[in-house]
Parts: sequence; structure tokens; C-alpha cells
Amino acid sequence: MNKKSKVLKAHNYSWKDVSKKEYKTDTQNFKDIHRFTLLGDEYPDLNFQTRYFEIAPGGYSSLEMHRHPHSVVVIRGSGTLLLENEVYALNLNDILYIAPDAIHQFHADNNEPLGFICIVDRYRDKPRIPDEETIHQKIQSPEVLRRIKR
Repeated sequence: MNKKSKVLKAHNYSWKDVSKKEYKTDTQNFKDIHRFTLLGDEYPDLNFQTRYFEIAPGGYSSLEMHRHPHSVVVIRGSGTLLLENEVYALNLNDILYIAPDAIHQFHADNNEPLGFICIVDRYRDKPRIPDEETIHQKIQSPEVLRRIKR
């Protein structure tokens, strides 16, 4: 168990000894997004993981849902969040709570990167990509349906 406290020094939205990784490897329903695990498995005494995601201009995360909740803090740029039946403009320092089983997708659609810290439970379910039936059961907003990227 790692009992030593640590400071991860940031420089230009990267951290020493923290590698930039592919967002996901099992699907292709996203574009131009990377993941940095800031506090993860090397800190087994934490009940959560802290990750940073960065979406390049024009990119987006997967449309997904999962049983675990998570919190998100926007720390770079701006963009849009599709969350169930709403479209939210995201700006620097906005804080989000994404409830269990809420369909959501992040878009970097303002000609700048969208970067956010995401905190999730250490032990959690894997994200699920909703099928067409689930999407249409949960989302009635024409604007949200029009903006979904796949």
C-alpha cells in the first residue's frame, strides 16, 4: 500500500510520470479524445479514481451510460454536454454530476479543446453503449437526438 503523499505537478495539461492513453480500445464511437489516470490503482487506499480527459476541437466522447455516478469538473476550454434530454453549454470550472444510468456525451464543439477531471468509484461497472431502442426510450428531445455523434 502506498502510504506516501504525493503532488503531481501540471504543465500545459499534462503531468510528470502520467501517460496519455487512448480513451477506449473496445469501441470506435468517439473522436479525438485521450485519458490520463492521475490517481488510480497505485493508490489502493483511495475508494475512487481521478482521471483527466481531453477532447480535441471537433472531437467527442462515446454516447454511454453506466450504473455508477460520477462527478466532473471542466478545467480547460468549453464545449457541450448531452445529458439525457438536455443540451448544456460547458465552460471553465463548471461542475457536473452524472447520475447512474444517465445517457451522456461530451462534445468539444467550440473550436478549442475541452478538458475535464472525472472522479469515479474505484470499483464500477463498464460503460454501456445504448442501443437505438434505449436511446428513444430515454431521450425525447429532438435537439439532443440531432446532436448525438456515433
